[in-house]
Amino acid sequence: MPKVAPELQYSDEHEWVSRGEGNLVSVGISEVATDALGDIVYVDLPEVGSTVTAGATCGEVESTKSVSDLYSPVTGEVTEINDAVVSDPALINNDPYGAGWLFKVAAESEGPLLSAEEYASKNGGDLS
Repeated sequence: MPKVAPELQYSDEHEWVSRGEGNLVSVGISEVATDALGDIVYVDLPEVGSTVTAGATCGEVESTKSVSDLYSPVTGEVTEINDAVVSDPALINNDPYGAGWLFKVAAESEGPLLSAEEYASKNGGDLS
């Protein structure tokens, strides 16, 4: 059963949000999503300086099984992308809640987010 990190919040589209200093948040995709996708072979992330909108597509994740849209769980300006996952997308499968983070945003607002408990219950994840 895929793990759900208890300290994070999640979108219905399987993105997670981790809060940093001030309004800075990190965004990634959950282990529930990586398990469903299979081996991730390509990721297309929003550009630094671009604005993302909560609930809107902002990139793509391509796996050996399918291509899935990436949705932003927050609205704000992208401040950083994880170049390591662009070079080695397998990092997302290997460590979705750590080294596999995707991008950071100076968030102005957020879309509807689920607690880890709500997300695990809804998606069959293991709250660890």
